[in-house]
Amino acid sequence: FLSILPFCICCLQETHLTHKDSHKLKVKGWNKIIHDGHKNRAGVTILTSGKTTFKATAVKKHKEGHYIMIKGLVQQENITILNIYAANTGAPKFIKQLLLDLRNEIDSNTIIVGDFNTALTVLNRSSRQKVDEETMDLNYTLEQMDLTGIYRTFYPATAEYTFHSSGHGTFSKIDHKIGHKTSLNKFKKTRTIASTLPDHIPLYL
Repeated sequence: FLSILPFCICCLQETHLTHKDSHKLKVKGWNKIIHDGHKNRAGVTILTSGKTTFKATAVKKHKEGHYIMIKGLVQQENITILNIYAANTGAPKFIKQLLLDLRNEIDSNTIIVGDFNTALTVLNRSSRQKVDEETMDLNYTLEQMDLTGIYRTFYPATAEYTFHSSGHGTFSKIDHKIGHKTSLNKFKKTRTIASTLPDHIPLYL
């Protein structure tokens, strides 16, 4: 899948691999693997392609494999990527606290991506179920940090789903791309990518 798409940086969640098994993530043309995973933990990974000149200058990992933050340079421009996996239980609260803990490292060059296990707006659910109080608190934190959903910037009134629950027969958008409001002009387009992968649909930015 990765070998046929024009990605430069790829963020994966729920890899379920330990550091010892991270070699299984090697893909031809992708020359660097930054992985955080532990036994019986979800695990997150950032891959960088040989097509880009990305150079990591700092890496921060979560002790239980729920996020990786990397800082570096892409074509001599600063960039920070925060790749998150939030567990099903208490996801909005976890992400809110994580953002607050990392707020001094999140700036206008930061892109936050991942499986939030949280539909941030009513449009993110096919059932149009209202968001709960914890999700509203998370949205307030994003607003206070001048962070916003990148997809919603391009398509403010369009529903997009990234996850299908066969048990409930519903669709939702629980995978997100978040950027700083002052840097939205850097993004040219965003979309979902049709694939045969189970559960989650890949996102492109």
